[in-house]
Amino acid sequence: MGASPQNHQLPTSATPDTYKYWLALLRVPGVGCKTFLNILDHCTPKQIYSEKHSALSALGLRDNSIAAIQNPDWNIVDQDLRWLEQPDNHALLFSDPDYPEQLKEIPDPPPIIFVRGCIEILSHPQIAIVGSRNPSSLGSQTAMDFAKSLANNGFTITSGLALGIDAASHQGALNANGHTIAVAGTGLDRIYPARHKKLATQILEKGAIISELPPGTVAKANNFPRRNRIISGLCMGLLVVEAAKQSGSLISARLALEQNREVFAIPGSIHNPLARGCHALIREGAKLVEKSQDILEELGQYFQSPSENEPQFEQSTLDLNQQKLLNLVQYSPTSIDDLVTASGESVENIASVLLVLELQGYIASVAGRGYTRIK
Repeated sequence: MGASPQNHQLPTSATPDTYKYWLALLRVPGVGCKTFLNILDHCTPKQIYSEKHSALSALGLRDNSIAAIQNPDWNIVDQDLRWLEQPDNHALLFSDPDYPEQLKEIPDPPPIIFVRGCIEILSHPQIAIVGSRNPSSLGSQTAMDFAKSLANNGFTITSGLALGIDAASHQGALNANGHTIAVAGTGLDRIYPARHKKLATQILEKGAIISELPPGTVAKANNFPRRNRIISGLCMGLLVVEAAKQSGSLISARLALEQNREVFAIPGSIHNPLARGCHALIREGAKLVEKSQDILEELGQYFQSPSENEPQFEQSTLDLNQQKLLNLVQYSPTSIDDLVTASGESVENIASVLLVLELQGYIASVAGRGYTRIK
């Protein structure tokens, strides 16, 4: 009794008996992160299962929680233990010396982190990249380029495995042969969204997928805002690429500010609704960034490479007409009518050149809105 959770130092290879009681307590209704950690201030999870009703009540536990503790479902705990027996599956307890110190700093750290993959990288210097699930083509490319550059400079890229900016960020780190961490909003016995199974497999080769939720937990809307505090809690700084005025990315960014992390935002066109969230963050004190060097300079103590940090594109192989039209395509949606007016060329000629530019990766089509320039 009386020991703080920080002073509990179980070995990394905690015994199945230790895991058994931690996993059981994790599943008790009414025992959230703060209640769990408060219990650790007074006793171990194993001890809690031998306490009388009066002692449990004195810890602030309600009747439904006490009833669950006095009648535990050991079958579901056995399922969790069987999951842990599988290769590369881990559970980091809050008392484990491998539990990331960065995450311990937040107000409500998860008492257990379930991990698939490499547990060591959870303590590596990390930058989180978040943004819209429905980004523009330019936004996706920007996220990928920043992730690649930051990974080349030694940072692990952390995001949420969601569609859009999250996926582009993970992919950018992988393209740099770097490390990346995905924080899931489900149990780790499933991948959500399902279309990211291939991406998840690639992440596991060079990184980890983690969750505070035990195996068997399905996708629920309220789990995803909760996991955002883990994304921001693990990182040194958080970058928002594209975000609407009301979005989960802004929740992550504001959590990061509350956790005393550096927050960065990429500005955009005043006409782009996906730029408004970033602009709001900049007004609230986030740092405006235009290139990865801006982030590296801010986090200079972790700077690991003096090499050129910005993505390098191949020298142009376009002919004069193609280059002329490319110069007319803006980094915001540009319609074919605008290109006809600006160039004086026919629709047919412009369409032919646009196809070449798109195939070579210079521009991307925007549904119903024309084209945007990418590089």
